[in-house]
Amino acid sequence: QVQLVESGGGLVQAGGSLRLSCTASGRTFVNYAMGWFRQAPGKEREFVTTISGTGGITYYADSVKGRFTISRDNAKNTVYLQMNSLKFEDTAVYYCAAAYGGTRYRTGDYAYWGQGTQVTVSS
Repeated sequence: QVQLVESGGGLVQAGGSLRLSCTASGRTFVNYAMGWFRQAPGKEREFVTTISGTGGITYYADSVKGRFTISRDNAKNTVYLQMNSLKFEDTAVYYCAAAYGGTRYRTGDYAYWGQGTQVTVSS
């Protein structure tokens, strides 16, 4: 089992920044690729970004490329999502997730999920 706890969500004006954190417990963190997903009201959960266990490989959805940055600190069992130049359409509940092995894009490939943290961007 891997337990994930997100933090850092909130209300921000368009153009602003937020940093989300997700702390894991329960298994060897470096063995897991980590991902961030988001779900807006009335929409399906969508992929945002993923990072490999060592942090050397990252992928981003086109909608956030150049604005969001994923990183991880394996000594702290924590993955971060730095979100800059936020847009109204970034408003969603953001979830972190863990998948054993390499990076993943699909929600179904992630076995462990956090409870989610709300990000609201005002226009």
